[in-house]
Amino acid sequence: MINGTDIFYGSIPVFRGFASLMDPALYSPLPDDWMIGVADIVESTKAIANQRYKAVNMAGAAVIASVTNALEGREFPFVFGGDGASFAVAPDDLERAREALAATAAWVKEDLDLAMRVALVPVSAVRARGLDVRVARFGPSPNLSYAMFSGGGLGWAEAAMKRGEFVVPAASPGTQPDLSGLSCRFEEIPSTRGIILSVLVVPTRGADQTAFRKVIEDIINLVERSPDAGRPVPPDGPPLKWPPAGVEYEVRAARGGTLLKRRTVILAITLWAYVVMRFGIKVGNFVPKTYVQQVVENSDFRKYDDGLRMILDCTPELETALTQRLVAAAAGGIVRYGLYRQDAAMMTCFTPSVMRSDHVHFIDGARGGYASAATALKAMVA
Repeated sequence: MINGTDIFYGSIPVFRGFASLMDPALYSPLPDDWMIGVADIVESTKAIANQRYKAVNMAGAAVIASVTNALEGREFPFVFGGDGASFAVAPDDLERAREALAATAAWVKEDLDLAMRVALVPVSAVRARGLDVRVARFGPSPNLSYAMFSGGGLGWAEAAMKRGEFVVPAASPGTQPDLSGLSCRFEEIPSTRGIILSVLVVPTRGADQTAFRKVIEDIINLVERSPDAGRPVPPDGPPLKWPPAGVEYEVRAARGGTLLKRRTVILAITLWAYVVMRFGIKVGNFVPKTYVQQVVENSDFRKYDDGLRMILDCTPELETALTQRLVAAAAGGIVRYGLYRQDAAMMTCFTPSVMRSDHVHFIDGARGGYASAATALKAMVA
């Protein structure tokens, strides 16, 4: 089935070089009758202080999984933010997205014991404030693409949600979203260069756009040209153990039967998967080595959604160089930024089918990640 979401988003060319992400020509304005979905965890800082990083990430990824499944796997623009997610849909998909958001908020409360606020904001409301929502498609590998957003509208929509505007009420208790494909079977990924660095850089209000673009390009070039930083997922994939540390979250995301029954089924499935992956056993057309290569290539460790987000495995020396550039840009009134150091990264996976190559793997820091970087950013203006 083809509708407005497919027609618009599918028509945007995919760009491959991340260094070119600030090129305005890559971004297309969303149609005026579209809606922006936003979601975040209330008091995520408190949850992280209680070492509930994985639960927070699972909640954010659940938004993307539930909406994808509600849209029957059709492509739409979305971005994972660590403690939340944002996306955009055409009018034809609005009610499905609304139901998925409401169900996810209910599930997050009941099964993860976290409070999630969700909202649907008209693109027209954003433009009425003199802002915009433009979207590009970045291809980290030949297997898939994911969205980048610019224009300031996404940030405004999130702030409006936090003010209590455009809110979507949670569904009634017991409502279960379709979270098929959502899992977290890989273990934490320790740093190999010394630091897993969460990076968040946004423009100041009224910042010169040319100057801001130059700062972002400098940061990306520092990272891409240096042997001291890179993707936090190693070439041979993340560590895998059984039972997986995140198995209980997958149990709670599953549908059907009692919690005990679901736990038994998921433990059996993950044991089978572990044996297949651990020993490289080809099963039909599934080749573990190929799948792991795709996991590495499809890891979502850098993105742009009205600001630059990156999870880097880097040396202390590169962290110092990045900090110096950001301090200078902040002193010039161009950016606000947050950096957060930790010793490991973690991955939350959305794999609708292991037989397809477009599975996506969301990366965050394992000790606070994007949410802690955001707290550091907010402290700059406190």
